[in-house]
Amino acid sequence: MPSSDAEELSFNDLIPLAERVAARIAKGAVASRIAPATLRKRIAERLDLSEPQAPDAVLSEIEDLLRRFAVQVTHPRYFGLFNPPVLPETVAAVALAAAYNPQEAVWSHSPAAVELEQHALRTMATLIGFDPEDSAAHFTSGGQEANLSAVVTGLAHAFPNWRDQGLRALPAAPVLYVAGEGHHSFVKAARVCGLGDAAVRWVTVDSRLRMDVAALGRAIADDRAAGRAPFLVVGTAGTTAAGAIDPLSAIADVCARERLWLHCDAAWGGGALLSPTLRAHLDGIARADSVTWDAHKWMCAPMGSGAFFCRHPATLTRAFDVASDYMPPSRPGADDPHRVSLQWTRRAIGIPVLTALAVRGVSGYAALVEHQSRMADRLRVLLTEAGYRIVNDTPLPVVCFTHPRLDNGALEAGDVCRAIADSGRAWISPVSLGGPTRALRACITSPATQEPDLCALIEVTTDSLAERSR
Repeated sequence: MPSSDAEELSFNDLIPLAERVAARIAKGAVASRIAPATLRKRIAERLDLSEPQAPDAVLSEIEDLLRRFAVQVTHPRYFGLFNPPVLPETVAAVALAAAYNPQEAVWSHSPAAVELEQHALRTMATLIGFDPEDSAAHFTSGGQEANLSAVVTGLAHAFPNWRDQGLRALPAAPVLYVAGEGHHSFVKAARVCGLGDAAVRWVTVDSRLRMDVAALGRAIADDRAAGRAPFLVVGTAGTTAAGAIDPLSAIADVCARERLWLHCDAAWGGGALLSPTLRAHLDGIARADSVTWDAHKWMCAPMGSGAFFCRHPATLTRAFDVASDYMPPSRPGADDPHRVSLQWTRRAIGIPVLTALAVRGVSGYAALVEHQSRMADRLRVLLTEAGYRIVNDTPLPVVCFTHPRLDNGALEAGDVCRAIADSGRAWISPVSLGGPTRALRACITSPATQEPDLCALIEVTTDSLAERSR
């Protein structure tokens, strides 16, 4: 039980607030449109910043704007990108962390906050297959920062002189490898690290949109023959477009043979590790040198809850460690977060994740993940029965599908998706899967999604196809 030497705080108002907001969203439209100038005018008129206003009035206006003018990614009929609803207890945890506002740059300033986060990260590391006592992890602002951390750490591992002397000291141009369906955050990472776009090799994919391991081997050989220096391979566990899972074990074999850093981008697909029935699809992830896993995707934590895991703590320290006289001295037995990660000033990103893990347990998360997987399986059946064709192959809950009117070029997938969004009844996105024709993509992102929501999606999609055909 919590102990206190003062008046005990109550969180009974925060969790119901989150639940009421979710209920309001579920009853409304999934999306709405407004002209930029109109929205800016309303905000300027309603929120005059020159004079003080009552907090309740300000927050009520902000809530009204957020509810009326947004794609409601927490809606049960939002089938878009990986932006799920947040669990109510995480909303309370965000408010609590903000009220205390811990600064996590150094352990000594916020030992409780740092260790609460590490407790959550050790659980996640164990699910990956890492030894939590012989690996390192920290929360990030998202998958972009985590993937950037992988590139930085991979450089530090492959090129000992890189940290002190930079790219100019390297004997050859570094290159990294990503499947053609992988995430473009690695392009940004290559730019930030000074490698440039040309350092990213996009490896061809097979018929299931997974990295072609033979093509990876040829690309590495070609680069070595040309005098370049391969240093990192990215295996994706759950691509954005189609949910493809690269053959991680086979890629790990290549990396072991070629002595390359293996990073697994499991930003979304990492959630499958929570499920005993889905975990096997990520076999090989434990052989990665580093892993990205975003809790703000399948774990339903608030935005900006990414995480980076590394099997080599010494390499992580070599990549990021900076000592300075103006920071408090380190405590024995504790890592200062700013010395083993990209961020300096840090907020308590992981406290909501720890809260959800404690409230739900891994078993509760398994039920959440498996429900969404079952809903995707059911959607595939319902779409097929309604005359649609499924065009991706994944155990993850993302369904890419098409229709004869799209296949023959009579309609554009983007136009159909816009019509669905304008209806306010659902939200899906168009997707290209290696061919000239774009398909429709529906991802089960909400644990609140049920079969009536799937039926509503098919109904509005069919209506939009018919309307655009007129």
